[in-house]
Amino acid sequence: MFIETICILNGEVQNIEAHKKRMQETASNFKFNAPELPDIEALLTDGLRESKIKCRVCYHNDIISISFEKYIPRNILSLKLITIFPDYSFKFSNRKVINDLQKLKDGCDDILIVRNGLITDTSYSNVVFRKDNDFFTPNFPLLNGTKRQKLLENKVVKEAEISVDNVKQYDRVWLINALLDIEDNVSLSVNQIFE
Repeated sequence: MFIETICILNGEVQNIEAHKKRMQETASNFKFNAPELPDIEALLTDGLRESKIKCRVCYHNDIISISFEKYIPRNILSLKLITIFPDYSFKFSNRKVINDLQKLKDGCDDILIVRNGLITDTSYSNVVFRKDNDFFTPNFPLLNGTKRQKLLENKVVKEAEISVDNVKQYDRVWLINALLDIEDNVSLSVNQIFE
């Protein structure tokens, strides 16, 4: 099974075409027909129209489940560098590989995964680094997230080869995903990234 995590902001589904496209790409890669998403906004009850809502769609050949919950960002104050080679180029509903890595965070709030010496993603987000008031995202993420794609398309961020060796050239790192944008300011100093 696969998942799409979709942001609903004040009753409006965000960036839906990117989610549909990723579902199509996933289905094509795994040789099945992607199901059609229903009208998600029509499924919202009144209590889900007033804030930021996390919509989780589980699917394979059909939509298996759709759930909603109020989104509360995590408070991330430290990241632990973890060198490992997980394949997470598609959003599987089974996140055991990523969840097992969380056991290695060694007192930090989350992990920052390193592959071939290059920074990739945290356990639940892409990352954006700042240098001289410009924003950069790693050019080889584990998952090419929908928010990351949108920020690149809108030229808010640029891709860069960000490695363990050059990460201290940046001053701050933001965590981004379908529910988190740079403006949400879930960020920390690169000095809070530990080996």
